[in-house]
Amino acid sequence: MSFGVPSSDPRVQVNLEAVFDEGLPPTDGDIDCLAAVAQLAGLVVEVSRTRTTTAVRPGGDPLPLIGSSGLMQALRDRIERVATTDFTILIEGESGTGKELVARQLHLMSRRRSGPFVAVNCAALVETLLEAELFGIEERTATGVKGRRGKFEHADGGTLFLDEVSDLSVSAQAKLLRAIQDLSVERVGGSGTRRVDTRIVAATNRPLSAMVTQGLFRSDLYYRLGGVEVHVPPLRTRRDDITELANHFLARHRSMRDLSLSEGAIDALRLYEWPGNVRELERFIERAVALVESSRIELDDLPPQVRGDYLEILGPSLLAQHSLRAWGSRYARLVFERCGHNKRRACEQLDISYHTLQAYLRYTRRDAAPAKQLPAWVQSAGTSSSVHESDGDG
Repeated sequence: MSFGVPSSDPRVQVNLEAVFDEGLPPTDGDIDCLAAVAQLAGLVVEVSRTRTTTAVRPGGDPLPLIGSSGLMQALRDRIERVATTDFTILIEGESGTGKELVARQLHLMSRRRSGPFVAVNCAALVETLLEAELFGIEERTATGVKGRRGKFEHADGGTLFLDEVSDLSVSAQAKLLRAIQDLSVERVGGSGTRRVDTRIVAATNRPLSAMVTQGLFRSDLYYRLGGVEVHVPPLRTRRDDITELANHFLARHRSMRDLSLSEGAIDALRLYEWPGNVRELERFIERAVALVESSRIELDDLPPQVRGDYLEILGPSLLAQHSLRAWGSRYARLVFERCGHNKRRACEQLDISYHTLQAYLRYTRRDAAPAKQLPAWVQSAGTSSSVHESDGDG
């Protein structure tokens, strides 16, 4: 007999099934009892879902995924889909994008959330100690050696996170493959295997498929780890999240200092390429908290490499005291030229009206205003590059 378990989430379908011996059909009392158990099971499911939601939503999760861009929404959706399975997951992304954070979210949203989350930095594993670290070692294997469990056993009932798995040597890859295939480990010095109930989540900052082609990574291990993949986008592809991330890191240190970002500083942060991704942004905020003298982070407070594009693009025009109309006219002319003097295409690219484009193209530069005291970062840019404006309709 099957009884439906009630759930407030239409995506969750749970049934309670009961099997009776032949010749002993269920009585009315048995049916009433099982129906009550199904109702109780529904309550248990709701409590479990409530705990999971509290654990993974902002405000209850100590490690939230920050960002409201489309890429981050897609990443959250993918995490939610694959977290409910027990499949091996491969997380790909550049260094500093937050791959371990994604792995922890996968763990918190899985049925293994009450189990341990064990992280292993494969790049830091010493080749001679690899087996002992991952699989454990038996007592008295060598003089003075104490028996201990390996990472696989520590993660029993939970999740084992193998970070930077691409840095493992070929021999280490072979040892790892056997453990993943059988989900059993043999301690160093042991004579038998131990079964483990562990979910594997691996991460890499290099594409494993390319490494397989180059002969740097075992294809059989790649096929074991790959298949269900989660790609973490670099920060430069989701610039809309930079302000939100920066404010999040500032709020983390608010008990120490209450800082804010100026509009100019925000523009410079959004223009920077961030080769170190979110980790680099976090370190920058820590630097600002430690060194900025005022309560507001200005352009002058940014490191030279962060305000580099501002220094190159805005510095000469500020030194020459160009007006905003001159800036707009210059940029409109460049776009107009690039569009092959097609005004309709230029308007679409600039997102302005036809009459506004006409005004920019007719603009004639006026004499620059008298020089004013400029910020230190502008003065340091020098006058090595000059900007020329052409008059007329272009």
